[in-house]
Amino acid sequence: MVTTLEHTNLTVTDALATAAWMASVFGWHTRWQGPSIHSGFSVHVGSDDSYLALYQPKTPPARNAAGSYATIGGLNHIAVTVSDLDATEALVRAQGFAPHSHADYEPGRRFYFNDSDGVEYEVVSYS
Repeated sequence: MVTTLEHTNLTVTDALATAAWMASVFGWHTRWQGPSIHSGFSVHVGSDDSYLALYQPKTPPARNAAGSYATIGGLNHIAVTVSDLDATEALVRAQGFAPHSHADYEPGRRFYFNDSDGVEYEVVSYS
């Protein structure tokens, strides 16, 4: 049996804006968008094989003041692999996000950044 991850669902303040920066930085495309659970709105953005479901509730969501690492079941970060780490970092900066925690250790080079909703992303290159 082969198991693959199809998607992860995130609550965001603006699903369309988040999908737009993801398309610019990661080259992803919108696979679907429309009304969703609890009168919210969702955008599925990613590749042909997997995606992030960006859920925007009808009422703006609250931030967890304790942070993800202090919350059982908290989302700590989302990692993506890229072929050109430096070019991707430039795209991240162009979106107004601040890369941090640069590291170069086995098995690859990486950096992190937080988006406008406070979601942390790890960008890593194994080449």
